[in-house]
Amino acid sequence: MRSHYCSDVAGVALGDQITACGWVHRRRDHGGVIFIDLRDRSGLLQLVFDPDYADIFAIAESLRPEFVLKATGKVRERPEGTINPKLPTGRIEVLVTELELLNRADTPPLQIDETDHVGEEARLRYRYIELRKPRMQQHLMLRAEVTRSLRRYLDEAGFLDIETPILTKATPEGARDYLVPSRTHPGSFFALPQSPQLFKQLLMMSGLDRYYQIARCFRDEDLRADRQPEFTQLDIEFSFSDESEIMAVNEAMMRQLFADVLDVQLPDPFPRMTYAEAMRRFGSDKPDLRIDLELVDVADLVADAEFKVFSGPANDPGGRVAMLPVPGGSSLTRKQIDDYTDFVGRYGAKGLAYIKVNDPAQGREGLASPILKFLSDAAVDGILQRSAAKAGDLIFFGADRASVVNDALGALRVRLGQDLGRIEGDWAPLWVIDWPMFEWDDKEKRWDALHHPFTAPSVDDPAALVSHPGEALSRAYDLVLNGTELGGGSVRIHRPDMQTAAFQVLGIGAEEAEEKFGFLLEALRYGAPPHGGIAFGVDRLVMLMAGASSIREVIAFPKTQTATDLLTGAPGLADNRQLKELGIRLRQTEKPSE
Repeated sequence: MRSHYCSDVAGVALGDQITACGWVHRRRDHGGVIFIDLRDRSGLLQLVFDPDYADIFAIAESLRPEFVLKATGKVRERPEGTINPKLPTGRIEVLVTELELLNRADTPPLQIDETDHVGEEARLRYRYIELRKPRMQQHLMLRAEVTRSLRRYLDEAGFLDIETPILTKATPEGARDYLVPSRTHPGSFFALPQSPQLFKQLLMMSGLDRYYQIARCFRDEDLRADRQPEFTQLDIEFSFSDESEIMAVNEAMMRQLFADVLDVQLPDPFPRMTYAEAMRRFGSDKPDLRIDLELVDVADLVADAEFKVFSGPANDPGGRVAMLPVPGGSSLTRKQIDDYTDFVGRYGAKGLAYIKVNDPAQGREGLASPILKFLSDAAVDGILQRSAAKAGDLIFFGADRASVVNDALGALRVRLGQDLGRIEGDWAPLWVIDWPMFEWDDKEKRWDALHHPFTAPSVDDPAALVSHPGEALSRAYDLVLNGTELGGGSVRIHRPDMQTAAFQVLGIGAEEAEEKFGFLLEALRYGAPPHGGIAFGVDRLVMLMAGASSIREVIAFPKTQTATDLLTGAPGLADNRQLKELGIRLRQTEKPSE
């Protein structure tokens, strides 16, 4: 039907005939001549309608935005003074000699240009129109480039693209499952997979030693800017591999991806940092290394302070007192500091102490702060020395349980980096390694797996794992980019005795383990090879590469933050016949009294 995409006409010789198809983006009438900007996914092409072609000109007079056209004509150079250097086709135009109106269009509820600031609800309701915007199409074309590059790398590295089941069995992976009732087994349910975790491990036990899949995954959880109930994951698993090999292969894949798609050279190798160091220096297990601000511990300096807000956590084994020096930060106003105090309050902090540094050479006299009177000269001198503070700096403090201080100051560090323009460089990848195997849930009084129950510990003795779970490190690794977790993985447990020990620490008894994971435990007894892998969030990766603010901008048909589809109306009601076939009866809920 067409010979060229709109932007491709820029490479056609003057005088040649072309046929293009697309939508009317804009119409202009000048001096008895009609100009139409024809739009397709490649860009814009200027069509010219001359009154000498009377029949075609009459059709052109009726054209409105979003009408669908097929236009044939000759390529010619634009007249002097009408060249548009912003467009690939800005030097040429097409004099239309044949025109077919393929379809008319009602006035769209959204404007296709980027000046339209309609709310997200309307943009999701009319997603098929929103997706006509060049920016949205560029995002989806970038996504296609990303998956093409990933597949090419993995195919060439000897990985097999293998599909795993969508209808599977519920497993405890930290979020609620989406359940699917079975018609043929009344009262039983399938679960949509939160990840292909167990199936990819079973593939390793099957001798298919290099697997990958761009998999759809499902989690029934509260949504945020970087969460969707259904999402896409690049899933990778190797046999006969250790952490170093797995990280090296995936690093190389990411370097090739960024070179292919963005023409960006990522560092070789990526830096590595232990979980403990990341939390100590940045208060986060996914630090943005482009920001040069760091947390510094000061508990030893204030342990004897009269200020109980400091001395209490300083003497508590589970507490932390840390400072966040901000070069040049003393220019912050009182209102700005109050705003930051409110900000850290969202993370559980009860306040935000600070010291303004006017002249560090004068010691206490060169500082301004409401908390100075509670600190000894030795503490003040130690803070100044440890922070390397200079005139004009500001020092923020956090004192509470370690988790609160980490969350609050870690988030404040990122916020200050953004507000004060302290983000340097474009891309900062990082491997975070040596994660704790378990974390203690004080509310439930139990150990939880920090990654998942199938992660291998660094210890080789099951008895040692059971007796000292809080000391065990895992063979896990996360890849972080610009403060966003791109993916996480680990070496897996491949011995049944170690898997049983891990279940024991997690409070999963033999009967429950057999009921939920009996097939895995049995497979481990038939010669499971050492193996490990990783999974990357494709939506999040594309979001970063596109410079988008939400993964909803890089997904063709996303859900809202309440997990609804405004376009189709999903989720919807099932009719009584369907419910009866499934053996489901809905419970009537009483309306609240007036």
